[in-house]
Amino acid sequence: MLKRRQSRKIFVGTVPVGGGAPITVQSMTKTLTSDTGATLDEIRRLARAGCDIIRCAVPDEKSAHALRTICGESPIPVIADIHFSHKLALIAIESGVHGLRLNPGNLKKPEYIRTVAREATAAGIPIRVGVNVGSISEERRKKVKCGACTLPEAMVESAIGHIRMLENAGFDKIKVALKASDVMTTVEAYRLMAGRCDYPFHVGITEAGTIRTGAIKSSVGIGILLQEGLVDTLRVSLTADPIEEVFTGIKILQTLGLREAGPELVSCPTCGRLQIDLLPLAEMVERALAAERLPIRVAVMGCVVNGPGEAAGADVGIAGGKGVGILFRKGKIVRRVPEAELFTALMKEIERLKKERRTRKQKTPPG
Repeated sequence: MLKRRQSRKIFVGTVPVGGGAPITVQSMTKTLTSDTGATLDEIRRLARAGCDIIRCAVPDEKSAHALRTICGESPIPVIADIHFSHKLALIAIESGVHGLRLNPGNLKKPEYIRTVAREATAAGIPIRVGVNVGSISEERRKKVKCGACTLPEAMVESAIGHIRMLENAGFDKIKVALKASDVMTTVEAYRLMAGRCDYPFHVGITEAGTIRTGAIKSSVGIGILLQEGLVDTLRVSLTADPIEEVFTGIKILQTLGLREAGPELVSCPTCGRLQIDLLPLAEMVERALAAERLPIRVAVMGCVVNGPGEAAGADVGIAGGKGVGILFRKGKIVRRVPEAELFTALMKEIERLKKERRTRKQKTPPG
């Protein structure tokens, strides 16, 4: 288990963040928040995919008021994303949001900050201070340009300034985000911030890109920060369906043994020994397992030469041959199967495995 930085614990609705709580995966709706039906449909899809916390943009009063319905029916906690307007923050709080994302410095007047802090305290909700590269002040940007400080240092100082505004207003249910589209800028900012406060960290690589490049950048950046124990909650930011954000975030955690989140698919990269059409078969298996929650390891291997041996750790798997393949469990061959029936045989074997585990669980005495 990776050693995590010690941070204070806050709650977003009933979901704990920081203080050693399990690392959570977030996403953001891409619908118009004012369209409550579409937004709730998206939130439910994301919740089924494993999303723990959802954020909604609040650009206007119609969206802020829509949060009352959204928060009332959402299966997961809702965070309101606010920029510049303290009035929208107050409406969002009144509408029942479970958290705010805003930068106090953008609220223009100290009394606005105090009012929002007071109402957030009364509602028992946290505020995420989010500093992106693009949101640091022009003054700090000039310092970076002339070499007086680095970009990560400027980001951290900006975040500290926002945090102080909230603390001076008597508010301390804070989580912190420091994001850049550059991986190492982001990593260094969190490293610096870790020595400046004990607030929980919301982590991600902002504007990471499309599914392909964005998933790679996010995996590298978030992976480094996870290894260093600097993650309490995360979002993978992709130009894609938010389901892909949740999928990637969960898989990053699962790969590091930080989350049990359904099956792990193991498949070979293929080589000249391949005698079956493995790519569509592997993709079919991945799609079939997408809604599965049982933590099992499933292997789809290209040949019987190395398949069961290389995937001996898999709970169940298939390996192809010329017109025929094998079905195996924990490296031991169960039976030979015609190529056309490999997918069906694998799915049936997974169902048998699930039934066996349920039976064992029922027979195991409590305590």
